[in-house]
Amino acid sequence: MNKPFVLLGEEIPEGKRTVIDLKIAKLHTRTTVNVPVIIERSKNPGPVVLLLAGIHGDETNGVGIVREIIDLKINKPKNGTIICIPVFNIFGYLIQTREFPDGRDLNRMFPGTLNGSLASQFAYQFTKKIAPFVDYVIDFHTGGSKRDNIAQIRCSKDDKKALELAKVFNPPMIVFSNNIAKSLRYTLSKMGKTVLLFEGGKSKELNPTIINEGVNGTRNVLIHLGLIEGDITVRAAPIVVNKTKWLRASNSGMFKVIVANGSFVKKKEVLGVIQDPFGEFKKKIYAPYNCHIFCINKTPIVNKGDALYHVSIEE
Repeated sequence: MNKPFVLLGEEIPEGKRTVIDLKIAKLHTRTTVNVPVIIERSKNPGPVVLLLAGIHGDETNGVGIVREIIDLKINKPKNGTIICIPVFNIFGYLIQTREFPDGRDLNRMFPGTLNGSLASQFAYQFTKKIAPFVDYVIDFHTGGSKRDNIAQIRCSKDDKKALELAKVFNPPMIVFSNNIAKSLRYTLSKMGKTVLLFEGGKSKELNPTIINEGVNGTRNVLIHLGLIEGDITVRAAPIVVNKTKWLRASNSGMFKVIVANGSFVKKKEVLGVIQDPFGEFKKKIYAPYNCHIFCINKTPIVNKGDALYHVSIEE
């Protein structure tokens, strides 16, 4: 007999699907805004895994990944418990913005406060009522605005458990990234949770390739942890990026991308072109050294100093 599992004040029965609404606040119209939390608990003991998306309201690829996992019933465990929160920042999702209605980035508000800003209160409720009861978290993100990320897992180089799971996830790239203070990953790591941060695609899109990468990688992790049955899908080992650098625009103008995202490029290779709309100016962008490209700014117009390519620093 499993021990009782209580989440958000409600006991979750064994072998059942339970949906609980995380109640945070009301709109100015007095309409209550709820965040659906979908819990699938097996009859057998095992770890608790949280699959979370939409911490930024316009990052719809992550929402698409968790939605597909639910549709394929990958979230129905043979052992343990799987919790899905497809849309975390429900406020931003409603109007397709990154931020909360108070203009704050929810992913810089953790662990939150009971009586702080709206975003801070939201973070506090999650930190107190959900985070303590999970063992593993996969947090799905995309590039902000027009920044297009190759499918990747970000984790700390020193977090051996997260790195092991990142390799099991088997994305095209693993990017070592330090935890940022007041982020969800930072707070969960401080609580002793193992966290994978998935990045893929850009905001306001549903990219089938990115969604497929997220679904397959999550399935691999759930199999590895013993929650579901199946065979882990393995391809070539992920490219590991230890250090990174943004290549920035040296001029303003129209930005034409030449190199494909995810490419390995050699020093002096042409990555793109900045040009004016009048046919009088053209400035090529060259690779400063051999590197992998894992994020490209797909905006058509850039200003001097804008970040264009996120690349590895090869050692």
